[in-house]
Amino acid sequence: MFDSLDYIYMPSRDVAADVKWFVEKLGAKVVFAIDGMGARVAMLKLGHSKPPLLLADHVAGDAPVLVYRVADLDAARHELRSNGWKKGRMLELPMGTALSFTAPGGQRIALFELSRPFVERGFRGRRDF
Repeated sequence: MFDSLDYIYMPSRDVAADVKWFVEKLGAKVVFAIDGMGARVAMLKLGHSKPPLLLADHVAGDAPVLVYRVADLDAARHELRSNGWKKGRMLELPMGTALSFTAPGGQRIALFELSRPFVERGFRGRRDF
């Protein structure tokens, strides 16, 4: 069902301050930092491997959301249901439609089907803050 772990969405109460800390203290590279549509989101790369870290002020709570790519979101949802899964919510991410849910232990997971790959590429280099 899972293709790859493509993103880690981290809640942030102050995205600009968190970006500064990750850059200055950990050597992170800023892919983009966007302030728009009522939200601040910054994509950071730490090291050479995937996944990038997304700091977002619109993500509630303290736990990160592990965002996995799937080839077919409807098929993944069907497979989850056949394994007894019951609760989740559909949402739109810039890169495509996603299904978000919380595991019994509190871990947050989202599955998405890549339907808008151009969006992330279009954000690269953008620095609103």
